[in-house]
Amino acid sequence: MKVLIAEDDRHTLEGLAEILAREGYETVAARNGKEALALFHLQSPDFVCLDIMMPGASGYDVCREIRRRDPSVPIMFISAKSEEIDKVLGLELGADDFITKPFGVKEVVARIRAVTRRCLAQPKARHHLQLTPFRLADLEVIPSELRARRGGQCIELSLRDVKILDLFHRSKGKALDRHTIFSHAWGGDHLPNSRTLDQHISQLRKRIEVDPKNPRIISTVHGVGYRCEG
Repeated sequence: MKVLIAEDDRHTLEGLAEILAREGYETVAARNGKEALALFHLQSPDFVCLDIMMPGASGYDVCREIRRRDPSVPIMFISAKSEEIDKVLGLELGADDFITKPFGVKEVVARIRAVTRRCLAQPKARHHLQLTPFRLADLEVIPSELRARRGGQCIELSLRDVKILDLFHRSKGKALDRHTIFSHAWGGDHLPNSRTLDQHISQLRKRIEVDPKNPRIISTVHGVGYRCEG
């Protein structure tokens, strides 16, 4: 899924891009309002993160123009403007959410996942995921909710987690090499990195396995990569 980030502060822009990339999104960056509108037209993102105070055109202007072109694409304002009137105006212009700077990473991740759930409900989203719930051993994965369930336990998942589990579900019983998994979950424009993949699988196991040290869902195939037996 592709996210357009419009932000004139370099540090904030880089921070948001890093958070989104870690979650599994492709990002497109704009440093001013006019560039944001041009990229929206060229790139057709699945959702948009907008600062308000930007050169060229304000985030309000960008939001208004995007809504004229596309009434359904989710829009999230991320701004230092924190007065109630600023939030009300943003929401009245058609934004789906409003986050105030400075923000915490966990808050942004939670809001992004909420927006993603709305994106996944739209036919045009470029997620290439099987949205029908599926089972891996005793774990029920619900892609459209970015969640998994085991009994009464609810487990939050990132978009990248869902991509990995979706691939394992489609390839049950097959040993998947690291390059195949990395290309599927990170994309072809990322250089394969075994350490990054192994760390991600380790963290994912801690959340989805009953006993991460003796995994039943994602097992290691030494010298190759990983396999799902479920």
